[in-house]
Amino acid sequence: MALTELSIDQARRVAVHAQLLDAPRPTDLLEVVDRLTMLQIDPTAAVAPSADLVLWSRLGPAYRPEQLTAALDDRRLHETVAYVRPPGDVSAVVAEWVGREFHPAMIEWMAANDQFRRDILERLEKDGPLLSRDIPDTSAVPWPSSGWTNNRNVTKMLESMARRGQIAIAGRKGRQRYFDLPERVYGGPLDPLTHEDATRFRNERRLAALGIARASGPELPGEQAYVGDAGLEVTVAGTPGTWRVHEPHLEAVDASFTGRTALLSPFDQLVHNRTRAEQLWGFEYYLEMYKPKEQRRWGYFALPVLHGDRLVGKLDAQADRKAGVLVVNAVHEDVPFTKAMARDVDREIVDLAAWLGLEVSRG
Repeated sequence: MALTELSIDQARRVAVHAQLLDAPRPTDLLEVVDRLTMLQIDPTAAVAPSADLVLWSRLGPAYRPEQLTAALDDRRLHETVAYVRPPGDVSAVVAEWVGREFHPAMIEWMAANDQFRRDILERLEKDGPLLSRDIPDTSAVPWPSSGWTNNRNVTKMLESMARRGQIAIAGRKGRQRYFDLPERVYGGPLDPLTHEDATRFRNERRLAALGIARASGPELPGEQAYVGDAGLEVTVAGTPGTWRVHEPHLEAVDASFTGRTALLSPFDQLVHNRTRAEQLWGFEYYLEMYKPKEQRRWGYFALPVLHGDRLVGKLDAQADRKAGVLVVNAVHEDVPFTKAMARDVDREIVDLAAWLGLEVSRG
């Protein structure tokens, strides 16, 4: 098919529609996670945990965090390292990861500690599921790091094995994870996919979730934002290079698009690739929780604000659960808000507070 040029409005609407952030809202948690392909797990709860914020942004006040917990407990969803995923994606996620292998040092460390790995498998086969604290450290070579993972050998090995499908996360006790043999968690062995087949499947899934994305770019550990040759090659007016677009989403938004206002997690896929957000929306954003307070522009855990097909600002807010309030420090306007925009954003803030069981307190 010939190269097609999209307007910037078309590109934005495709992305918003793909992420289930247009109207009407979806209503089914499992369908939302299947469409998004994953929820990133992050322990920061300045407002609410990211996975819960992402689901609230789609499902609205009908969503309750215990619904996600129940779906994980009864295996309708699976937790992998740092993500929640639909069961049908796990085999491909593992096979794609095994073919990428970002860190040669990790490969060398695992090889040096292969007896440690076998010890873990033997212990889990006998006594699993187990918390990491219940697994002895029999490593021959400690994990070297200048950060918090230094010498955290059991956790490092468990996560490395889980990413490779050798073990699986079986559940949680608070923030601690249980690990077990994968066949006990997934109900059988993972499908034996090649790296190429897994990557092709994952590219199609990623593009359906993102709507529009780059074919390739700088790769980092974790979830990728690139989709290879999936979909249709397009250009987007006012942006450099070419993109890939999921044609069914393009057809849907060309027929009709109804936007709404939403408050997003900083880890939301709509904005998580900062370069994409800058190029499609002119949206500048950095997560500033690691910056000294005096150096922050938008706040510790500022929530991007979507209005229709535009990213229009950031909400600096924090949940003070002891005081029973959602403290709104500022609403940063990237563009001047109209009265209607201000009203819609304020309504979302009130709805967010109500969902959290809090009252709004203006800082």
